Amino acid sequence: QVQLVESGGGLVQPGGSLRLSCAASGSIFRINDMGWYRQAPGKQREVVAGITRGGSTNYADSVKGRFTISRDNAKSTVYLQMNSLKPEDTAVYYCNAAIIVVVTRDGMNIWGKGTLVTVSS
Repeated sequence: QVQLVESGGGLVQPGGSLRLSCAASGSIFRINDMGWYRQAPGKQREVVAGITRGGSTNYADSVKGRFTISRDNAKSTVYLQMNSLKPEDTAVYYCNAAIIVVVTRDGMNIWGKGTLVTVSS
């Protein structure tokens, strides 16, 4: 079994900061691309940021300059530092990872269960 567990969500005032973490566990041989997505009420899930195993990053235009994605390969963990938060950032944030499992060396696309971020005064 391979799973992703997010943490770090919560309530924050506009202009504030939060740091999300997502840890992978299980029979993992290698983790390739990792990313963060979000889904606001009544809207479709959208990509927020992605990072390759080598550390190359990409961001949605709406978060460029405010959010930073990073990863620690030794800890199988990806982070999302969110600064200058706006009410429109309110959403459930999901972690995603492309994982190669140990026994079969099959590739799997794994999702976490999500963590709620609420930006409100």
